Amino acid sequence: MRAAGPLALTAVLATSACGADPVGSATRADGSQGEKTDVTAAMYPLQWLAGQVGGPDVTVTGLTKPGTEPHDLELALTQVAGLEKTGLVVYIKGVQPAVDEAVEEHAPDRGFDAATMVKTLPAVAGEDHEGGHEGGHEGGHEVSYDPHLWLDPARFATVAIRLGEKLAAADPAHAQGYKDRAAKTASDLGTLDGEMAQGLSTCASDAIFTSHTAFGYLADRYKLRQVGISGLDPDAEPSPARLAEVAKVAKQEKVTTIFTETLVSPKVAEVLAQEVGAKTAVLDPVESQPANGDYLSAMRQNLTALQAALSCS
Repeated sequence: MRAAGPLALTAVLATSACGADPVGSATRADGSQGEKTDVTAAMYPLQWLAGQVGGPDVTVTGLTKPGTEPHDLELALTQVAGLEKTGLVVYIKGVQPAVDEAVEEHAPDRGFDAATMVKTLPAVAGEDHEGGHEGGHEGGHEVSYDPHLWLDPARFATVAIRLGEKLAAADPAHAQGYKDRAAKTASDLGTLDGEMAQGLSTCASDAIFTSHTAFGYLADRYKLRQVGISGLDPDAEPSPARLAEVAKVAKQEKVTTIFTETLVSPKVAEVLAQEVGAKTAVLDPVESQPANGDYLSAMRQNLTALQAALSCS
């Protein structure tokens, strides 16, 4: 599966953390003048989180354009140059190799790796989440853990709190605002978590069949089993043996739905669904900004899709 996000820091952060030139004065939401924190986010979910926590005290820039598969991101020279001046880069190491390399070279002391803030799950390569073997590839790079941590609202809430602390330390003048917004964001994510836990607590099936294994955190959080047609890399073609194996399991479990994704070709999933007599539906890994809504609304749409596929009462 995949992943990407933006941030901009104040002169305090730019000076103390990296010695970069301040980004200059900007008008805040309340009409006052003051330097905002420049934050660069690698991909959409991190961009959403940075905006929620940073509020009017930051300017968030996303590296991945809407509708772009984050794992395939190639940075423009202007984007790389921007990392040398930004106050903070919010990313998840292992999702986007181009971002990992750029942060290491141009902003090694200004990176906020969300994966270091929570307990991660091991990578699974085209196996069901329970008992799948470790190891996988993200964008052609070997990774030891599953990077799609934002699909667990509880873990994402922890990242929100840690990001608030990071921004508060970097920009003491607005520390309370960062902390308050982080707490509010964590509370919103907690509400979402409760809705999903309740909505998926009584279901006829616990198996979700997906295009690739991007939903390990969601499965882990809500006691589901993920069966991926392919592994972490969404561009990897499943072998005939793997397709036969998934089809066999799907028939045995009388699966009604094979999930496709928003940024990945549905062809393989559609063929599999036809073979096992199932339908297809979209389960959004929320790697890009939804056409309508935001992270929270996309996750609630995922809940509705899961409840229908798993016959939840």
